[in-house]
Amino acid sequence: MFIEPRVGNRHNAPRRGWIEVVCGSMFSGKTEELIRRLTRARIARQQVEIFKPALDTRYDTEDVVSHNAARIRSTPVAIPSEILLLAAGSDVVGIDEGQFFDNSLVEVCQQLADNGTRVIVAGLDMDYLGRPFGPMPALLATAEFVTKVHAVCVCCGEIASYSYRIAASESQVLLGETDSYEARCRPCFLEGMQTKALPSATQSAVTH
Repeated sequence: MFIEPRVGNRHNAPRRGWIEVVCGSMFSGKTEELIRRLTRARIARQQVEIFKPALDTRYDTEDVVSHNAARIRSTPVAIPSEILLLAAGSDVVGIDEGQFFDNSLVEVCQQLADNGTRVIVAGLDMDYLGRPFGPMPALLATAEFVTKVHAVCVCCGEIASYSYRIAASESQVLLGETDSYEARCRPCFLEGMQTKALPSATQSAVTH
């Protein structure tokens, strides 16, 4: 369980900023954890703003929604620089699906933190090929606090860190849910990738 960092108990203490990253595979609870932290901040009467990529319309065009249907109102943005304009004066800024933004997200988060804002970013750390995804590696390197959450492998029930794509697409960005992805552990992910690499005739023999 992540415990929010202590920010001091003096009313006149200068506001301190930092970056938190919540990362993991599909179905690991990243957005659920983001919503939990933001909800706690709102209960504490902090000024909270939430943002997500405008392209993410899977569950809702505006709300950030987790796979278990938890939701929180957000503002869709096309590029990270919009966040700087819209988050002015906020105590806490939440950003979901960070991997879908370009690398300028890192500088935006740095500026917010330098100005005293607590920044919480949730996103996939790896794409469907198991490669570092978008600006997430740089955010992981520069964040003060990193939480890696895990899913459960659909094949064997072990801890899963990989998003295995079952849909027929080679695009790095493919919005989808259980119809397009499975959470897998390393061995089951590698087994699936090796099966995909086999010639079609061999794959047919393996599956029958």
